[in-house]
Amino acid sequence: MASALPSLLFCLVLLVSPYLGCSHHTIYTHGGKHYAVSSLRGEDDNHGAPVPAPEPSPPGGGAWVSRPVTGDPKESLPGAFQYHVVVGFGTPAQVVKVGFDTRTTGATLLKCTPCAATEPCDEAFEPSASNSLAQVPCGSPDCPFHGCSGPSCTLSVSMNNTLLGNATFVTDKLTLSGYATLDKFRFACLEAGFTPGDNSTGILDLSRNSHSLASRVPTFPGTVAFSYCLPSSARTTGFLNLGATKPELSGRKVSYTPLRSNPGNGNLYVVDLVGVGLGGHDLSVPPTAVAGDTIVDLHRTFTYLRPEVYSVLRDSFRQRMTGYKPAPPLGELDTCYDFTGRNFFAVPVVTLKLDAGADVDLSMNGMMYFPDPGNHFGIACLAFAAAPTNAREAAVIGSRAQSNMEVAYDVRGGKVGFVPYRC
Repeated sequence: MASALPSLLFCLVLLVSPYLGCSHHTIYTHGGKHYAVSSLRGEDDNHGAPVPAPEPSPPGGGAWVSRPVTGDPKESLPGAFQYHVVVGFGTPAQVVKVGFDTRTTGATLLKCTPCAATEPCDEAFEPSASNSLAQVPCGSPDCPFHGCSGPSCTLSVSMNNTLLGNATFVTDKLTLSGYATLDKFRFACLEAGFTPGDNSTGILDLSRNSHSLASRVPTFPGTVAFSYCLPSSARTTGFLNLGATKPELSGRKVSYTPLRSNPGNGNLYVVDLVGVGLGGHDLSVPPTAVAGDTIVDLHRTFTYLRPEVYSVLRDSFRQRMTGYKPAPPLGELDTCYDFTGRNFFAVPVVTLKLDAGADVDLSMNGMMYFPDPGNHFGIACLAFAAAPTNAREAAVIGSRAQSNMEVAYDVRGGKVGFVPYRC
């Protein structure tokens, strides 16, 4: 049976919850468990009082530049989010909303005119309106298309004599704030039918590629290339900090794990998952089952483990949740519960155990998926799934597991850091 919330703690949470900005529930963590407690007003999942996202910093402040991050619900996956920032491209700057990703093909992508006749074009970038745009020529080191011909680095794809889309590499000015700009920033204009695959105008490349935004950020011994905190709901705001001060120099407790080098995954951020914990206890996972690359990934929502590792986590989680009503699977998520009508429930905390002693406790929203994000007292699923048996990676840490924490990419120092409950 799932253990009941200790009566003293339960009363304390009910007493203070109206002052924590909570609306339908309060999330509280104690003794290796997350508790959801029904309360009187307002909705929140910030482990107590909400932590405001930092405002854009002036030069010499906590970051070279900081941008607010919003979470926009995915149409295909209610309760999950695409994360966006607002930036400017060109001169004068055309302000657009874009996503950001650590796992790209090595290019920032931007929807440009001309658009396909069947697609809306009001939010596309207009290259002809920028007086600082320059074409990347074929044969240039900045052109990734081998064998192209003509004055511009363009790839055209057609089928049955019908143009499906163009991708043209250009350079232009990127404006991140009034003082933070990057000249001759390379990106791919997607035209005439190609789109970035995001409900926004583009996707900023934060990978380890030499042309990425992360590679252009000025860094110093006391800074990291970038950090972000992904908001856990559409009602809260996170941040994307470029050239951010190292968390430990700002007095925050951070757990670092080394970045691995792998020529086969050269653009990706690869770490080492060495184990999984549940409710404060290590699960019995053979070291060989977690050996291999673990990708820190913003492109995928959920976290994927090798089938033999996931089955241990799933079975242990189910054993601790026998007091709750099971619910049918939701897609690839096969461990679901129906909390409808309850006043509180508890789930054991999932811990990702990374190399060098970096134990990352996931927040309630980081480890659970709620199809209705405004209602935790409904259907909820463990936000983990078994990776395909032919997957190259040992694990993928998806965006949901990273929500509500600061993830700091110290590329220069060869490590990634995790700071819990930052947005």
